[in-house]
Amino acid sequence: MKKIIYMLILSLIVVSGLVFANREAKNVVSKKPTPKPISVAERKAALKKWEATPDGIMFKQWEASPAGKKVYAGEAKIRKHLRAFSDMEAVVTSLSLPPSSRLGFGIMVKINGEDYILSFGPEKSDNTIFNSNNEFEQLHNLKVNDKITIRSHNVSHAPKYSYPIIAGDYVEQNHNVIYKRAPRKGGC
Repeated sequence: MKKIIYMLILSLIVVSGLVFANREAKNVVSKKPTPKPISVAERKAALKKWEATPDGIMFKQWEASPAGKKVYAGEAKIRKHLRAFSDMEAVVTSLSLPPSSRLGFGIMVKINGEDYILSFGPEKSDNTIFNSNNEFEQLHNLKVNDKITIRSHNVSHAPKYSYPIIAGDYVEQNHNVIYKRAPRKGGC
């Protein structure tokens, strides 16, 4: 009987040791150093290298062209509203984006005499389970010349488009919220 108890205790000690050793090994593996972010000098060098490529050269030419300067001027007009996430009064000028655009769902708007693309991102397809609660449903009810209020944190540009691209974060019409971007999951 004593031998059986000693064997059970000994096997318990061996199993505990193996489990503890395995846990230690996993902790060692998970403590890998994370890659160091690139420095400012490395970032500038990478940008210089990209600017020497055909795409970089074409982009620099677009920036210097009248179309590029017009897009940058449009961005500058709304920059303070973007930083403050404050209201921008807009008028819907078109319910579709320019031909061959790949921005997902969006509309064209005019803010202070300048045209902008108001982009909301890709629409969910008809076969998703979320289709019954389409987040763009109220936006589809807008009409040309409707007045809306927009708030956004981001504006971008691309040589393909003749207009600055505003990311649609918040839209209201007649003091009713018709769209509000859902916060990212797992983000800050």
